[in-house]
Amino acid sequence: MPKIYLDKDEITIDDLVAVARDRAPVSISPVGEGRVEKTSRLIARWVKEKKVIYGITTGFGALCDVSISETETRKLQENVLMSHAAGVGDPLPEEVVRAIMALRVHDLSLGYSGCRMETLRYLITFLNAGLTPVIPEKGSVGASGDLAPTAHLGLVLIGRGEAVFKGCRMPGAAALSAINLPPLKLAAGEGLALINGTQVMTGMGALVVHDAVRISKMADIACAMTLEVLMGSSSEFDPRIHQVRPHPGQILTADNMLRLTADSEIMASHKGCARLQDAYTLRCSPQIHGASKDALAHARRVIDIEINATTTNPLIFADTEEIRLGGNFHGQPVAMAADYLSMGLAELGSVSERRIERLVNPQLSDLPAFLTEHGGLNSGYMIGQYVAAALVSENKVLAHPACIDSIPTSANKEDHVSMGSIAMRQTREILDNVEHVVAIELLCAAQAYDLLQKKQPMTGGRGTHAAYRVIRRYVPYMAEDRDLYIDIQTMRDVLRRGEVVRAVEAAVGEIRSYARRVPPSQ
Repeated sequence: MPKIYLDKDEITIDDLVAVARDRAPVSISPVGEGRVEKTSRLIARWVKEKKVIYGITTGFGALCDVSISETETRKLQENVLMSHAAGVGDPLPEEVVRAIMALRVHDLSLGYSGCRMETLRYLITFLNAGLTPVIPEKGSVGASGDLAPTAHLGLVLIGRGEAVFKGCRMPGAAALSAINLPPLKLAAGEGLALINGTQVMTGMGALVVHDAVRISKMADIACAMTLEVLMGSSSEFDPRIHQVRPHPGQILTADNMLRLTADSEIMASHKGCARLQDAYTLRCSPQIHGASKDALAHARRVIDIEINATTTNPLIFADTEEIRLGGNFHGQPVAMAADYLSMGLAELGSVSERRIERLVNPQLSDLPAFLTEHGGLNSGYMIGQYVAAALVSENKVLAHPACIDSIPTSANKEDHVSMGSIAMRQTREILDNVEHVVAIELLCAAQAYDLLQKKQPMTGGRGTHAAYRVIRRYVPYMAEDRDLYIDIQTMRDVLRRGEVVRAVEAAVGEIRSYARRVPPSQ
């Protein structure tokens, strides 16, 4: 796998996914090393000169007026890690921690923080060796950065805290010994530089956005399959309808639906029937899914900016030997994007559940009740709809915006905070719920397809039929009741692996989930 240089001008969401999930090797180029070393030398000189610098020769937050002597600066860096490592809750998943470390390296490599190359090399070694610090998921208010979580990351550098290596959870000192590293002795300013930034919410955000692209595509595929088996119409996807209300996501969804159902014998079989209009969950799918796509596009733009930003404080501009105190650590842009994306994802699940209801309810379709041939003895997909309803209702609670809440911290010095990591954790949970809901819709649509075939053999569209074949590769037709949770879990896993999307896109081209950026020259 090609090495990813984390100091390059622009890293991508795909780069982070490769590091976090595929364990792509990472490094820093000589250019990045030069930036880092130039700033760290400047910091060392300023400390010798007894220059007053926030967080380097002073305390933190409301204690910024307390001066720290040159002999105490090293102790200050260890103290900030120990005192700020106060997180609680379950550990963040390994892939999230790896994304956080990659972003931390990228930010530090830009040369605005004053960290030494030795410190960055430790983080790079962690990534390449597969050593993952244990970071509790709760405890960040998302301003002054994600202080508590990143402090847990920093603890392992100095031989404290805990880490996971080769599947075993162990003390930080033991983890360092396992990869032949001694505990790191932090220099002036490095403790604050390691914890001050939005890397936790942004690392989670990059993975969430990546997965949201996939679920957006899957929602269109599931909707197209349901449209077919409910004998829906393709007329509502006529491009002229959407050109006169040109929201980007709406236009993309309508185009996706037309290509997914192209050449469908099922839809051709009822052309000219008496039904004038489909239910909103089908007819308005471009408008509903499209609005979620627009939310995704916004979140992606925000994350693209944030993963290439520096969010530390203070900022050191080595070329002019100046320091600026600012607030780039405040997570409000990411928090608001997370909340917006949460609503977009929750709506994909909500409309999917309503389509599931139309599939299992014989009063809303010409299909057998609960999609089983022998109802009464068998319950079919009855409880699949219950589960989808439960998940959708849970998402309504989780989609409450986190960013509109704020509790002052640090003796009211930090009097407005973003709750950004809370917002992104909620988005992750909503995404997981929606994946299960869409998985249930896919199972129901495939079952309905088979029931239709028993009456009259017909094939679906080029895209929907490709999706059906993948589903049936893993989950057979349900002739009688069986353990439904196994089918749902199997379908969710297939969805996550991207097999359905790949098969469909091989048949009909890319299922677009957001409008791509157009270069200014165009």
